[in-house]
Amino acid sequence: QVQLVESGGGLVQAGDSLRLSCTASGRTFRTLNIAWFRQAPGKERDIVSIISWSGSMTDYADSVKGRFTISRDNAKSTAYLQMNNLTPEDTAVYYCAASGSSWLRRLDSTLYNSWGQGTQVTVSS
Repeated sequence: QVQLVESGGGLVQAGDSLRLSCTASGRTFRTLNIAWFRQAPGKERDIVSIISWSGSMTDYADSVKGRFTISRDNAKSTAYLQMNNLTPEDTAVYYCAASGSSWLRRLDSTLYNSWGQGTQVTVSS
């Protein structure tokens, strides 16, 4: 397992941008798929975006397509989530997680066995 630490959350206004970072310790980061999840108060935790271990494949929830961009820098053991044109509906705690499973199973949240502590994103209207 790797240790993951998120950063970059904060309070912004609708239409603003934020970039979240997920920094890992351990040398296995480059072999893991990385996902961003979010959980709003009273709601289930949902997958927002996923990037393959090489960075060659990405996937997004419909609600963020065209606004969010996931990327990674394996040399820095860091993944990013660039969030543009934020809306109040994006308000949530954002978590990054890592999985060593196949890309074909990327939507199975039970296969993510390393999680960060989360970072709060609040978007005011």
